[in-house]
Amino acid sequence: MDRTNALGEFLRARRALVRPEDVGLPGGGLRRVPGLRREEVAMLAGISSDYYLRLEQGRDRNPSVQVLHAIAGVLRLDADATSHLVGLAQDRPGPGVRSGRRTQRVPASLLQLIDGWPCNPAYIQNRYTDCLAANALATALTPNYRRGVNLLRAVFLDPAERELRRDWEDLTEEGVAVLRSEAGADADDPRLRDLVGELSLRSERFRTLWARHEVRPRRGRVSHPQVGDLDLQSEKLSVDGTDGLTLVVFHAEPGSRSAELLDILGSLAAPPGHRARPDGAQERIEEQ
Repeated sequence: MDRTNALGEFLRARRALVRPEDVGLPGGGLRRVPGLRREEVAMLAGISSDYYLRLEQGRDRNPSVQVLHAIAGVLRLDADATSHLVGLAQDRPGPGVRSGRRTQRVPASLLQLIDGWPCNPAYIQNRYTDCLAANALATALTPNYRRGVNLLRAVFLDPAERELRRDWEDLTEEGVAVLRSEAGADADDPRLRDLVGELSLRSERFRTLWARHEVRPRRGRVSHPQVGDLDLQSEKLSVDGTDGLTLVVFHAEPGSRSAELLDILGSLAAPPGHRARPDGAQERIEEQ
């Protein structure tokens, strides 16, 4: 990971993913680099080749938002990737300076909230995808949804997790994209460097995805060993007053087969002699 020129690294990686014919230029012929040349990006964005070169080399770190949006259009970036690009170009603290650090302690009220959701798997993670808390139904989905597990490491390195995820290929793309988005321009973060370094050494797929600099939303599809295939949607909610904590909640389409299976899983995860109720309480089952 380039610790000093995150903007240039991003531009080079995304430039390599765009074919000339994608932007109306003639393809074919001998090209020394994949994707677009620097001068082609500059021409299409309406800026000078020298100025674009300075951006990629890190010699100009204050481009206007208008210039960045023009480049984003050439590189065919979606809204999330464009926002990420603009964030990389913003002023930030120097190496070793961490501004606005706040607690990563999970508020007790938030723990009570997710524990009261018998039909919605939910967990709380930090910006490095460390799981800090999870409710019973989330842990019933996969034992990796529990405190102390790094979820990105589990997805890439735990064979059981790969068996569980019907959309493992998509999920790994999304996981890396989320980490990219959370990291932003803060390439000097030691915890981030350690995680990226470990996964780069141990997973060829992670190395490939990390080099692509993609940003995209998340979703969830699992093949659970007890209840079968579930199609789940997920919502990612930032937790105010914390240093980058995120609440992730899964839900199924009401009335769908996945909703029925999620209810069954909730009953299986309930304490012995109890069953989950939609209002969040536990109903005791009397012996006949």
